[in-house]
Amino acid sequence: MPNEDRYLAYIAKRNRRSTASDLSRQLSSATGTTVSRQTVYRRLGHIGLYARRPVRCVPLTATHCRLRLAWSGEHALWTPQQWSCVMFSNESRFSLQSDSRRTFIWRAPGTRYHQENTIERHRYGGAGWLVWGGIILGSRTDLHV
Repeated sequence: MPNEDRYLAYIAKRNRRSTASDLSRQLSSATGTTVSRQTVYRRLGHIGLYARRPVRCVPLTATHCRLRLAWSGEHALWTPQQWSCVMFSNESRFSLQSDSRRTFIWRAPGTRYHQENTIERHRYGGAGWLVWGGIILGSRTDLHV
């Protein structure tokens, strides 16, 4: 692997949110080698790094993780009859303001859920819509806006 490729991989992993144009400029200033952003995409692709959207997740504390693990252990042997009495619900808020969905990170295949490849999702500020719905074995609720 050429030194320039190793350097590209190093700076892409060091700052995963760098754009290909940023990486091209950094490579040029460090080594004097000028390449296009398309070349950066191609060279990083050969190394196994691709620009992908990061996973957005709710920040969990150690207590959250411990409680979730305990809950799953308590319910691991439930029967389908017991689960048929449980409703799972979820709500999503859709912001009317722009967000950072245009953010991409450089990552290797199979590393989607690694901590360095995720972005914590916090409460939305500003105007938006809240949508709620639920499912139960064999049925579902209406969506509520």
